[in-house]
Amino acid sequence: MTAHDHLLTAAAAMLEGRLDDPFALLGPHDSADGRLVRSFQPGAEAVALLSRSSGEVMSLMDEVAEGLFTAPLPSDEPYTLRITWPGGAVQETEDPYSFGLILSDLDLHLFREGRHFELARVFGARPTRIDDVVGVSFSVWAPNARRVSVVGDFNNWDGRRHPMRLRHSAGVWELFVPRIGPGTLYKFEVAGADGAVVQKADPLARHTQQPPATASVVAPPADFAWRDAGWMETRAGRHAPDAPISIYEVHAGSWMKRDGGDAGALDWAELSERLIPYVADMGFTHVELLPIMEHPFGGSWGYQPLSQFAPSARFGRPEDFAGFVDACHRAGIGVILDWVPAHFPTDAHGLARFDGTPLYEHADPREGFHQDWNTLIYNLGRNEVSGFLIASALWWLEAFHVDGLRVDAVASMLYRDYSRNAGEWVPNVHGGRENLENVAFLKELNTIVAERCPGAITVAEESTAWPGVSAPVAQGGLGFDYKWNMGWMHDTLHYIERDPVHRRWHHGELTFPMVYAYSEKYVLPISHDEVVHGKGSLLNKMPGDRWRQLANLRAYLSFMWTHPGKKLLFMGCELGMEREWNHDESIPWHLLDQPEHAGIQMLLRDLNRLYTAEGALHARDTEPGGFQWLVADDAQNSVFAFVRYGVDAAPVAVAVNLTPQPHPAYRIGLPRSGQWREVLNSDAASYGGSNFGNGGTVMAEDSPLHGQAHSAAVALPPLGAIILRHEDTRR
Repeated sequence: MTAHDHLLTAAAAMLEGRLDDPFALLGPHDSADGRLVRSFQPGAEAVALLSRSSGEVMSLMDEVAEGLFTAPLPSDEPYTLRITWPGGAVQETEDPYSFGLILSDLDLHLFREGRHFELARVFGARPTRIDDVVGVSFSVWAPNARRVSVVGDFNNWDGRRHPMRLRHSAGVWELFVPRIGPGTLYKFEVAGADGAVVQKADPLARHTQQPPATASVVAPPADFAWRDAGWMETRAGRHAPDAPISIYEVHAGSWMKRDGGDAGALDWAELSERLIPYVADMGFTHVELLPIMEHPFGGSWGYQPLSQFAPSARFGRPEDFAGFVDACHRAGIGVILDWVPAHFPTDAHGLARFDGTPLYEHADPREGFHQDWNTLIYNLGRNEVSGFLIASALWWLEAFHVDGLRVDAVASMLYRDYSRNAGEWVPNVHGGRENLENVAFLKELNTIVAERCPGAITVAEESTAWPGVSAPVAQGGLGFDYKWNMGWMHDTLHYIERDPVHRRWHHGELTFPMVYAYSEKYVLPISHDEVVHGKGSLLNKMPGDRWRQLANLRAYLSFMWTHPGKKLLFMGCELGMEREWNHDESIPWHLLDQPEHAGIQMLLRDLNRLYTAEGALHARDTEPGGFQWLVADDAQNSVFAFVRYGVDAAPVAVAVNLTPQPHPAYRIGLPRSGQWREVLNSDAASYGGSNFGNGGTVMAEDSPLHGQAHSAAVALPPLGAIILRHEDTRR
């Protein structure tokens, strides 16, 4: 076959979108007749070579095959292409195939090893300047693809126009496209190993089209002008085990709707104006957002994300989200994001069979498919995949100054037989059920976050008895800072849902969590999962008539806020929502027009302020010496009492009566004599209660009881809680 025949064959492959090595055909080349340039411009009427410096025509190009133009290159000076399209439109641009390699060998090596933690700044779509030419460098991992092209609004989504170069050492395809920049829509057209040609969104996209559109968007460099230096310097102390942490969990799309819901969700600027002051006024220390990484289906609440590096365009641009975080910090509020490394959806434009093979996911459905969620499971035993996700975690923590990640569905990651029957799972190399690759990933994630992001925290949603979830990696643990206490949540909700007449038989459901309270560093979660899927609202879990429901809720929240462990409450629970959460609607702000619902909100505000102000309620959360039962065995009356101790702080005693029977003189032991001030009573009239209380103070006498040297007769309200602070040592 002659050289001309080779040229025609390559041109035909290019026209059909089959050419896998475009740089072998296109751009400047040496030939027997000297230096020449080839350019593929299907549909063009004429193409000319111009001097980049002078703009003068250097030569006119001949169309030697359909769409393939060629011409001699008179000199080595840089050139541009002038393309004339049907109808007279003229385009001038540099030749993408005249530029050299984009990614360094070090970049590729680190990527291949799963150690490139700056992926979002180097890979994907990166606005850049090469040889004084402004454009965008594109790169994407697709090692088994036959051909990959970048397509977008700059080339009419034609996969023949910008095929990419394959860097064989890492399976990464790359191309520099001149004269485009931020705001450009793009995807990667992948001719897969399976023969299918699919346009895929960029896994490293930092900006996306707003769903249901699925294109990626070239984002500007992440150079937000931060004003939160004070917060960043002090946040480590705010996240320590002895710090008060009270988290308001929020679904950004439904916390509040515009104009009563008719105009859609608030954007980041509007959330900054409305959500941040509300969270601050309510006394929460942190806001936790359900996943805001771009996701195709809004009904997943973000838990089926496809863009692990892009804030959802539903709420604005990436820089708008950065502005929201900055505003939170300047208001003294931390930001935690839900982050999902356990699974991803099967949408055709996403990660599924990205290069025509199971690339990000396991090939075997016994390992790679979640039956519960109809999603695919990341193959974290593959360096490139684990590195991709660790780079995602770091992107949110470093580029957006996020303070913590709550890692979703950790239990599903730890066990190979999670939610599977016998024969539906693959044992590990030792024949066991533990997922060793995922365990190694979680340890590495937490180690790297601790090294690179001082003061940031990770929190595990983990529902089993896996040991050491919040223990340091050096001590054999997984390295999380905190773990959701799912056992506490299940036990206490089971108890509080029972009619008070039956509670005496289930007294241990409220006392048992203290048996393991110090086995991990815990967050007590009343999350979105407890108010959806037919579970009803938190208020409607409470038994009895409306008065009893409201009183039960107030007592339960008071018990929660005084129990060891950091706090998390889903939005709307503070309003006493009467129906379970619906992500398509705003939470029911109109309930605040009713005094009893406004009272619940007031109680939460006061609980947060008391929790933050009283060191006894938070400073020794992870120390057994910070808690002591006073009354743990009065099942007959369903009364619980305990004392919390701080460091150089007055002790705080708590008594909870979970029957409708008031006790005007219930005697409890107390660790100190003298005056104890009633700093909160959940039955106060201002909260909607009956105002049955202690008139402000209680005097402890030198009368031993409950293992204490002193005791006092206290008034216990019906279905109520009282909180007492010792006065004599108050500092």
